[in-house]
Amino acid sequence: MSFTRRDLLKSSAGVAVGVAGAGLVGPGGAAAQDMSFKPEAGATLRVLRWRRFVAGDEEQWVANTKKFTEKTGVEVRIDNESWEDVRPKAAVAANVGSGPDIIVGWFDDPHQYPDKLVDVSDVAEYLGKKYGGWYPVAERYGKKDGRWIGLPLGAAGACMVYRKSWVQEAGFEKFPQDYREVLKCAKALKAKGHPMGMALGNAVGDGNGWVHTILWGFGGKMVNENNEVVLNSAETVAALEYVKELYETFIPGTLSWLDSNNNKAFLAGEIGATNNGISVYYAAKTSKEDAMKAVAADIEHVNMPIGPVGKPTELHLFTQAMLFKHSKYPNAAKEYLRFMWEKEQYEPWQQAAIGYITHPLAAYASNPIWTSDPKHTPYRDCVKNMQWNGFAGDLGYASAAAMADYIIVNMFAEVCAGDQTPKQAAERAAKRAERYYRV
Repeated sequence: MSFTRRDLLKSSAGVAVGVAGAGLVGPGGAAAQDMSFKPEAGATLRVLRWRRFVAGDEEQWVANTKKFTEKTGVEVRIDNESWEDVRPKAAVAANVGSGPDIIVGWFDDPHQYPDKLVDVSDVAEYLGKKYGGWYPVAERYGKKDGRWIGLPLGAAGACMVYRKSWVQEAGFEKFPQDYREVLKCAKALKAKGHPMGMALGNAVGDGNGWVHTILWGFGGKMVNENNEVVLNSAETVAALEYVKELYETFIPGTLSWLDSNNNKAFLAGEIGATNNGISVYYAAKTSKEDAMKAVAADIEHVNMPIGPVGKPTELHLFTQAMLFKHSKYPNAAKEYLRFMWEKEQYEPWQQAAIGYITHPLAAYASNPIWTSDPKHTPYRDCVKNMQWNGFAGDLGYASAAAMADYIIVNMFAEVCAGDQTPKQAAERAAKRAERYYRV
Protein backbone atom coordinates (compact mmCIF):
# COMPACT_ATOMS: atom_id res chain seq x y z
CA MET A 1 0.00 0.00 0.00
CA SER A 2 1.17 3.58 -0.54
CA PHE A 3 0.13 7.15 0.06
CA THR A 4 0.70 9.80 -2.59
CA ARG A 5 0.75 13.56 -2.78
CA ARG A 6 -2.14 13.41 -5.22
CA ASP A 7 -4.32 11.40 -2.85
CA LEU A 8 -3.71 13.34 0.31
CA LEU A 9 -4.06 16.94 1.35
CA LYS A 10 -0.66 18.35 2.19
CA SER A 11 -0.19 20.65 5.13
CA SER A 12 2.68 22.98 4.37
CA ALA A 13 2.65 24.23 7.92
CA GLY A 14 3.63 20.76 9.09
CA VAL A 15 6.75 20.47 6.99
CA ALA A 16 9.83 21.28 9.04
CA VAL A 17 12.48 23.63 7.76
CA GLY A 18 15.84 21.92 8.11
CA VAL A 19 19.12 23.32 9.27
CA ALA A 20 21.71 23.08 6.55
CA GLY A 21 23.91 20.01 6.91
CA ALA A 22 22.30 18.38 9.95
CA GLY A 23 18.68 18.59 8.84
CA LEU A 24 17.50 19.21 12.41
CA VAL A 25 15.36 22.05 13.67
CA GLY A 26 13.89 23.31 16.90
CA PRO A 27 13.59 26.61 18.71
CA GLY A 28 17.14 27.78 18.99
CA GLY A 29 18.23 24.25 18.05
CA ALA A 30 17.94 23.25 21.70
CA ALA A 31 14.42 22.00 22.41
CA ALA A 32 14.45 18.23 21.89
CA GLN A 33 10.68 18.02 21.71
CA ASP A 34 10.74 20.14 18.56
CA MET A 35 13.34 18.10 16.68
CA SER A 36 12.49 17.13 13.14
CA PHE A 37 14.25 16.25 9.91
CA LYS A 38 13.75 17.97 6.60
CA PRO A 39 12.87 15.36 3.93
CA GLU A 40 14.87 15.53 0.73
CA ALA A 41 13.16 17.05 -2.29
CA GLY A 42 11.00 14.49 -4.06
CA ALA A 43 11.54 11.92 -1.33
CA THR A 44 9.60 8.66 -1.35
CA LEU A 45 9.95 5.78 1.11
CA ARG A 46 9.46 2.05 1.09
CA VAL A 47 8.90 0.37 4.46
CA LEU A 48 8.87 -3.38 5.01
CA ARG A 49 7.42 -4.71 8.25
CA TRP A 50 6.03 -7.94 9.63
CA ARG A 51 2.46 -8.93 8.87
CA ARG A 52 -0.09 -8.29 11.56
CA PHE A 53 -1.41 -10.75 14.09
CA VAL A 54 -3.72 -8.05 15.44
CA ALA A 55 -5.78 -6.06 12.96
CA GLY A 56 -5.63 -2.85 14.97
CA ASP A 57 -1.82 -2.84 14.76
CA GLU A 58 -1.70 -2.66 11.00
CA GLU A 59 -4.73 -0.39 10.66
CA GLN A 60 -3.31 2.23 13.03
CA TRP A 61 0.17 1.96 11.51
CA VAL A 62 -1.38 2.75 8.14
CA ALA A 63 -3.40 5.62 9.62
CA ASN A 64 -0.26 7.07 11.23
CA THR A 65 1.61 6.74 7.95
CA LYS A 66 -1.19 8.60 6.20
CA LYS A 67 -0.81 11.41 8.74
CA PHE A 68 2.92 11.49 8.00
CA THR A 69 2.30 11.84 4.28
CA GLU A 70 -0.29 14.55 4.88
CA LYS A 71 2.24 16.46 6.96
CA THR A 72 5.33 16.04 4.80
CA GLY A 73 4.13 15.13 1.32
CA VAL A 74 6.46 12.10 1.35
CA GLU A 75 4.94 9.07 -0.36
CA VAL A 76 5.26 5.87 1.69
CA ARG A 77 4.81 2.34 0.44
CA ILE A 78 4.27 -0.31 3.13
CA ASP A 79 5.02 -3.97 2.41
CA ASN A 80 3.95 -6.64 4.92
CA GLU A 81 5.74 -9.98 5.11
CA SER A 82 5.22 -13.09 7.22
CA TRP A 83 7.28 -13.16 10.37
CA GLU A 84 9.59 -15.88 9.05
CA ASP A 85 10.26 -13.99 5.80
CA VAL A 86 11.33 -10.64 7.26
CA ARG A 87 14.79 -11.78 8.37
CA PRO A 88 15.93 -13.27 5.03
CA LYS A 89 14.57 -10.31 3.10
CA ALA A 90 16.47 -7.92 5.37
CA ALA A 91 19.65 -9.94 4.89
CA VAL A 92 19.23 -9.81 1.10
CA ALA A 93 18.70 -6.04 1.20
CA ALA A 94 21.88 -5.65 3.24
CA ASN A 95 23.92 -7.88 0.95
CA VAL A 96 22.81 -6.48 -2.40
CA GLY A 97 22.54 -2.85 -1.30
CA SER A 98 19.00 -2.25 -2.50
CA GLY A 99 15.45 -2.72 -1.34
CA PRO A 100 13.28 -1.04 1.29
CA ASP A 101 14.56 2.10 2.96
CA ILE A 102 13.35 0.88 6.35
CA ILE A 103 12.85 -2.69 7.50
CA VAL A 104 11.21 -3.45 10.83
CA GLY A 105 12.93 -6.71 11.78
CA TRP A 106 13.63 -9.02 14.69
CA PHE A 107 15.86 -9.31 17.73
CA ASP A 108 19.49 -8.33 17.05
CA ASP A 109 19.35 -8.58 13.24
CA PRO A 110 20.97 -5.12 12.86
CA HIS A 111 24.10 -6.57 14.46
CA GLN A 112 24.57 -8.93 11.50
CA TYR A 113 25.26 -6.06 9.09
CA PRO A 114 25.89 -2.86 11.09
CA ASP A 115 28.04 -1.37 8.33
CA LYS A 116 25.01 -1.42 6.02
CA LEU A 117 22.86 0.69 8.34
CA VAL A 118 22.50 4.43 8.87
CA ASP A 119 23.47 5.73 12.31
CA VAL A 120 20.17 6.75 13.93
CA SER A 121 21.69 7.98 17.18
CA ASP A 122 20.19 11.44 16.74
CA VAL A 123 16.67 10.00 16.53
CA ALA A 124 17.19 7.52 19.37
CA GLU A 125 18.80 10.00 21.76
CA TYR A 126 16.07 12.55 21.14
CA LEU A 127 13.32 10.01 21.82
CA GLY A 128 15.10 8.69 24.89
CA LYS A 129 15.40 12.15 26.45
CA LYS A 130 11.80 13.00 25.69
CA TYR A 131 10.15 9.76 26.78
CA GLY A 132 11.78 8.69 30.02
CA GLY A 133 14.73 6.79 28.63
CA TRP A 134 15.14 3.48 26.86
CA TYR A 135 14.84 0.29 28.88
CA PRO A 136 18.30 -1.31 29.26
CA VAL A 137 17.53 -4.27 27.01
CA ALA A 138 16.28 -1.93 24.26
CA GLU A 139 19.50 0.04 24.39
CA ARG A 140 21.49 -3.18 24.25
CA TYR A 141 19.59 -4.28 21.15
CA GLY A 142 19.73 -0.90 19.41
CA LYS A 143 23.35 0.11 19.97
CA LYS A 144 26.72 -1.14 18.78
CA ASP A 145 30.04 0.47 19.62
CA GLY A 146 28.30 3.53 21.06
CA ARG A 147 26.03 4.26 18.12
CA TRP A 148 22.41 3.33 17.45
CA ILE A 149 22.16 0.99 14.47
CA GLY A 150 18.50 0.15 15.09
CA LEU A 151 15.52 2.01 16.51
CA PRO A 152 13.70 -0.24 18.99
CA LEU A 153 9.96 -0.46 18.43
CA GLY A 154 9.31 -2.81 21.34
CA ALA A 155 8.39 -6.46 21.72
CA ALA A 156 5.44 -8.68 21.04
CA GLY A 157 5.41 -9.61 24.69
CA ALA A 158 4.42 -13.13 25.68
CA CYS A 159 2.53 -14.30 28.75
CA MET A 160 0.90 -17.56 29.67
CA VAL A 161 -2.57 -17.42 28.13
CA TYR A 162 -5.06 -19.79 29.70
CA ARG A 163 -8.72 -20.66 30.13
CA LYS A 164 -9.53 -19.72 33.72
CA SER A 165 -12.43 -22.15 34.12
CA TRP A 166 -10.35 -25.07 32.85
CA VAL A 167 -7.39 -24.27 35.09
CA GLN A 168 -9.76 -24.06 38.05
CA GLU A 169 -11.32 -27.36 36.98
CA ALA A 170 -7.79 -28.79 37.12
CA GLY A 171 -7.50 -27.68 40.74
CA PHE A 172 -5.64 -24.36 40.45
CA GLU A 173 -7.08 -20.94 41.18
CA LYS A 174 -4.88 -19.44 38.45
CA PHE A 175 -2.09 -20.63 36.22
CA PRO A 176 1.01 -21.04 38.41
CA GLN A 177 4.35 -19.28 37.98
CA ASP A 178 6.64 -21.83 39.64
CA TYR A 179 8.09 -24.38 37.21
CA ARG A 180 7.14 -27.42 39.30
CA GLU A 181 3.62 -26.16 39.84
CA VAL A 182 3.33 -25.48 36.12
CA LEU A 183 4.15 -29.12 35.45
CA LYS A 184 1.51 -30.26 37.96
CA CYS A 185 -1.05 -27.95 36.37
CA ALA A 186 -0.16 -29.16 32.87
CA LYS A 187 -0.66 -32.80 33.89
CA ALA A 188 -3.99 -31.97 35.52
CA LEU A 189 -5.15 -30.05 32.45
CA LYS A 190 -4.33 -33.01 30.21
CA ALA A 191 -6.20 -35.36 32.51
CA LYS A 192 -9.26 -33.09 32.17
CA GLY A 193 -9.02 -33.12 28.39
CA HIS A 194 -7.53 -29.64 28.06
CA PRO A 195 -3.84 -30.19 27.19
CA MET A 196 -1.31 -27.43 26.88
CA GLY A 197 0.44 -26.65 23.61
CA MET A 198 3.50 -24.50 22.85
CA ALA A 199 5.42 -24.16 19.60
CA LEU A 200 8.50 -26.32 19.06
CA GLY A 201 8.90 -25.61 15.35
CA ASN A 202 11.08 -22.80 14.03
CA ALA A 203 8.66 -20.17 15.32
CA VAL A 204 10.32 -16.76 15.44
CA GLY A 205 8.39 -15.56 18.47
CA ASP A 206 6.58 -18.29 20.37
CA GLY A 207 9.15 -21.05 19.84
CA ASN A 208 12.16 -18.96 20.78
CA GLY A 209 10.39 -17.25 23.65
CA TRP A 210 9.35 -20.05 25.96
CA VAL A 211 12.34 -22.36 25.50
CA HIS A 212 14.86 -19.56 26.13
CA THR A 213 12.85 -18.53 29.19
CA ILE A 214 13.04 -22.04 30.63
CA LEU A 215 16.70 -22.57 29.70
CA TRP A 216 17.67 -19.37 31.50
CA GLY A 217 15.28 -20.14 34.33
CA PHE A 218 17.36 -23.22 35.16
CA GLY A 219 20.58 -21.20 34.89
CA GLY A 220 21.56 -22.51 31.47
CA LYS A 221 22.77 -20.24 28.67
CA MET A 222 24.41 -20.45 25.30
CA VAL A 223 27.43 -18.32 26.22
CA ASN A 224 28.92 -16.65 29.27
CA GLU A 225 29.96 -13.01 29.72
CA ASN A 226 33.16 -13.70 27.73
CA ASN A 227 31.19 -15.09 24.77
CA GLU A 228 32.47 -18.60 25.48
CA VAL A 229 29.99 -21.36 24.62
CA VAL A 230 28.79 -22.96 27.86
CA LEU A 231 25.58 -24.56 26.60
CA ASN A 232 26.67 -28.13 27.38
CA SER A 233 26.05 -27.87 31.11
CA ALA A 234 24.17 -29.53 33.95
CA GLU A 235 21.77 -26.59 33.99
CA THR A 236 20.94 -27.06 30.31
CA VAL A 237 20.38 -30.79 30.82
CA ALA A 238 18.03 -30.05 33.73
CA ALA A 239 16.04 -27.65 31.55
CA LEU A 240 15.81 -30.24 28.78
CA GLU A 241 14.66 -32.95 31.17
CA TYR A 242 11.98 -30.61 32.51
CA VAL A 243 10.67 -29.65 29.07
CA LYS A 244 10.64 -33.30 27.99
CA GLU A 245 8.29 -34.05 30.88
CA LEU A 246 6.21 -30.96 30.17
CA TYR A 247 5.96 -31.90 26.49
CA GLU A 248 4.24 -35.15 27.45
CA THR A 249 1.24 -33.03 28.49
CA PHE A 250 1.04 -31.20 25.13
CA ILE A 251 -1.46 -31.73 22.37
CA PRO A 252 0.10 -33.73 19.49
CA GLY A 253 1.72 -31.81 16.65
CA THR A 254 3.55 -29.02 18.48
CA LEU A 255 6.93 -30.09 17.05
CA SER A 256 5.90 -28.49 13.76
CA TRP A 257 4.02 -25.50 15.17
CA LEU A 258 4.91 -22.02 13.97
CA ASP A 259 3.71 -18.72 15.43
CA SER A 260 0.10 -18.99 14.31
CA ASN A 261 -0.62 -22.59 15.31
CA ASN A 262 -1.12 -22.10 19.02
CA ASN A 263 -3.44 -19.14 18.37
CA LYS A 264 -5.65 -21.32 16.22
CA ALA A 265 -5.59 -24.26 18.62
CA PHE A 266 -6.44 -22.10 21.63
CA LEU A 267 -9.33 -20.32 19.95
CA ALA A 268 -10.65 -23.66 18.69
CA GLY A 269 -10.80 -24.93 22.27
CA GLU A 270 -8.16 -27.60 21.62
CA ILE A 271 -5.73 -26.44 24.33
CA GLY A 272 -6.15 -24.95 27.77
CA ALA A 273 -2.92 -22.95 28.03
CA THR A 274 -0.09 -21.66 25.85
CA ASN A 275 2.50 -18.90 25.68
CA ASN A 276 1.49 -16.07 23.41
CA GLY A 277 1.09 -12.38 22.87
CA ILE A 278 -2.20 -10.63 23.51
CA SER A 279 -3.34 -11.51 19.99
CA VAL A 280 -5.39 -14.52 21.17
CA TYR A 281 -7.39 -12.34 23.54
CA TYR A 282 -7.70 -9.61 20.90
CA ALA A 283 -9.19 -12.05 18.39
CA ALA A 284 -11.73 -13.35 20.90
CA LYS A 285 -12.53 -9.95 22.38
CA THR A 286 -13.19 -8.28 19.03
CA SER A 287 -15.12 -11.18 17.54
CA LYS A 288 -18.79 -10.72 16.75
CA GLU A 289 -19.53 -14.35 17.57
CA ASP A 290 -21.12 -15.08 20.94
CA ALA A 291 -19.01 -18.21 21.34
CA MET A 292 -15.81 -16.23 20.94
CA LYS A 293 -17.02 -13.54 23.32
CA ALA A 294 -17.51 -16.29 25.90
CA VAL A 295 -13.95 -17.49 25.28
CA ALA A 296 -12.67 -13.93 25.78
CA ALA A 297 -14.42 -13.73 29.13
CA ASP A 298 -12.68 -16.94 30.21
CA ILE A 299 -9.18 -15.94 29.04
CA GLU A 300 -6.64 -14.85 31.62
CA HIS A 301 -2.98 -13.87 31.37
CA VAL A 302 -0.07 -14.27 33.77
CA ASN A 303 3.60 -13.44 33.32
CA MET A 304 5.95 -16.22 32.26
CA PRO A 305 6.89 -18.68 35.04
CA ILE A 306 10.01 -18.25 37.16
CA GLY A 307 12.50 -21.09 37.46
CA PRO A 308 15.10 -22.18 40.01
CA VAL A 309 17.18 -19.01 39.48
CA GLY A 310 14.40 -17.14 41.29
CA LYS A 311 13.89 -14.18 38.97
CA PRO A 312 12.24 -13.44 35.61
CA THR A 313 14.23 -14.81 32.67
CA GLU A 314 11.88 -13.88 29.86
CA LEU A 315 12.68 -13.60 26.19
CA HIS A 316 10.19 -11.73 24.03
CA LEU A 317 9.98 -11.15 20.30
CA PHE A 318 11.88 -7.88 20.08
CA THR A 319 11.42 -5.76 17.00
CA GLN A 320 13.28 -2.70 15.78
CA ALA A 321 13.58 -0.59 12.66
CA MET A 322 16.67 -0.54 10.48
CA LEU A 323 17.46 2.30 8.09
CA PHE A 324 19.67 1.08 5.27
CA LYS A 325 22.50 3.08 3.73
CA HIS A 326 21.20 2.35 0.26
CA SER A 327 18.25 4.66 0.98
CA LYS A 328 18.29 7.73 -1.23
CA TYR A 329 16.28 9.67 1.33
CA PRO A 330 17.78 9.14 4.80
CA ASN A 331 16.40 12.41 6.18
CA ALA A 332 12.88 11.53 5.10
CA ALA A 333 13.34 8.08 6.64
CA LYS A 334 14.53 9.55 9.94
CA GLU A 335 11.59 11.92 10.00
CA TYR A 336 9.24 8.99 9.42
CA LEU A 337 10.78 7.08 12.32
CA ARG A 338 10.68 10.10 14.62
CA PHE A 339 7.07 10.79 13.72
CA MET A 340 5.90 7.20 14.22
CA TRP A 341 7.61 6.89 17.62
CA GLU A 342 6.16 10.16 19.00
CA LYS A 343 3.44 9.91 21.64
CA GLU A 344 0.72 11.28 19.34
CA GLN A 345 1.21 8.27 17.04
CA TYR A 346 2.78 5.60 19.25
CA GLU A 347 0.20 5.52 22.05
CA PRO A 348 -2.85 5.32 19.74
CA TRP A 349 -1.05 2.54 17.85
CA GLN A 350 -0.53 0.61 21.10
CA GLN A 351 -4.16 1.21 22.02
CA ALA A 352 -5.48 0.03 18.66
CA ALA A 353 -3.63 -3.24 19.16
CA ILE A 354 -4.60 -3.45 22.89
CA GLY A 355 -0.95 -3.58 23.91
CA TYR A 356 0.25 -6.15 21.38
CA ILE A 357 3.64 -4.43 21.29
CA THR A 358 5.17 -3.56 24.65
CA HIS A 359 7.08 -0.28 24.55
CA PRO A 360 10.88 0.17 24.83
CA LEU A 361 10.59 3.73 26.22
CA ALA A 362 9.73 4.06 29.92
CA ALA A 363 7.21 6.90 29.54
CA TYR A 364 4.81 4.71 27.59
CA ALA A 365 4.23 2.54 30.68
CA SER A 366 1.60 5.14 31.60
CA ASN A 367 -0.40 4.50 28.43
CA PRO A 368 -4.00 3.91 29.62
CA ILE A 369 -4.14 0.75 27.51
CA TRP A 370 -2.33 -1.14 30.27
CA THR A 371 -4.98 -0.48 32.92
CA SER A 372 -8.17 -0.04 30.89
CA ASP A 373 -8.57 -3.82 31.02
CA PRO A 374 -6.81 -5.79 33.80
CA LYS A 375 -6.13 -8.57 31.30
CA HIS A 376 -3.76 -6.22 29.45
CA THR A 377 -1.63 -5.38 32.48
CA PRO A 378 0.68 -8.45 32.57
CA TYR A 379 2.06 -7.42 29.17
CA ARG A 380 3.06 -3.92 30.30
CA ASP A 381 6.50 -4.74 31.70
CA CYS A 382 7.63 -7.40 29.23
CA VAL A 383 10.44 -5.31 27.75
CA LYS A 384 11.41 -3.84 31.09
CA ASN A 385 11.89 -7.33 32.54
CA MET A 386 13.28 -9.27 29.58
CA GLN A 387 16.77 -10.58 28.89
CA TRP A 388 18.40 -10.38 25.49
CA ASN A 389 18.93 -13.18 23.06
CA GLY A 390 22.56 -14.29 23.33
CA PHE A 391 22.46 -13.79 27.10
CA ALA A 392 24.87 -13.49 28.88
CA GLY A 393 27.25 -12.53 26.09
CA ASP A 394 27.42 -9.64 23.66
CA LEU A 395 25.04 -8.94 20.84
CA GLY A 396 26.69 -9.21 17.47
CA TYR A 397 26.97 -11.39 14.40
CA ALA A 398 27.28 -14.57 16.44
CA SER A 399 24.20 -14.02 18.63
CA ALA A 400 22.08 -12.95 15.67
CA ALA A 401 23.22 -15.84 13.48
CA ALA A 402 22.75 -18.40 16.26
CA MET A 403 19.21 -17.13 16.84
CA ALA A 404 18.46 -17.25 13.12
CA ASP A 405 19.70 -20.87 13.11
CA TYR A 406 17.19 -21.85 15.86
CA ILE A 407 19.87 -23.67 17.87
CA ILE A 408 18.03 -23.48 21.19
CA VAL A 409 14.60 -24.32 19.77
CA ASN A 410 15.99 -27.29 17.86
CA MET A 411 17.83 -28.56 20.94
CA PHE A 412 14.58 -28.76 22.91
CA ALA A 413 12.64 -30.18 19.96
CA GLU A 414 15.16 -33.01 19.46
CA VAL A 415 14.73 -34.10 23.07
CA CYS A 416 10.94 -33.86 22.96
CA ALA A 417 10.85 -35.86 19.74
CA GLY A 418 13.01 -38.55 21.33
CA ASP A 419 15.75 -38.10 18.74
CA GLN A 420 18.41 -37.16 21.31
CA THR A 421 18.91 -37.59 25.02
CA PRO A 422 19.20 -34.31 26.96
CA LYS A 423 22.96 -34.78 27.23
CA GLN A 424 23.33 -35.56 23.51
CA ALA A 425 21.17 -32.59 22.52
CA ALA A 426 23.18 -30.22 24.70
CA GLU A 427 26.45 -31.45 23.19
CA ARG A 428 25.13 -31.16 19.64
CA ALA A 429 23.70 -27.66 20.22
CA ALA A 430 26.98 -26.48 21.77
CA LYS A 431 28.89 -27.62 18.68
CA ARG A 432 26.45 -25.73 16.46
CA ALA A 433 26.89 -22.61 18.58
CA GLU A 434 30.68 -22.86 18.36
CA ARG A 435 30.45 -22.38 14.59
CA TYR A 436 29.33 -18.82 15.27
CA TYR A 437 31.15 -18.03 18.50
CA ARG A 438 34.87 -18.14 17.86
CA VAL A 439 36.46 -16.43 20.87
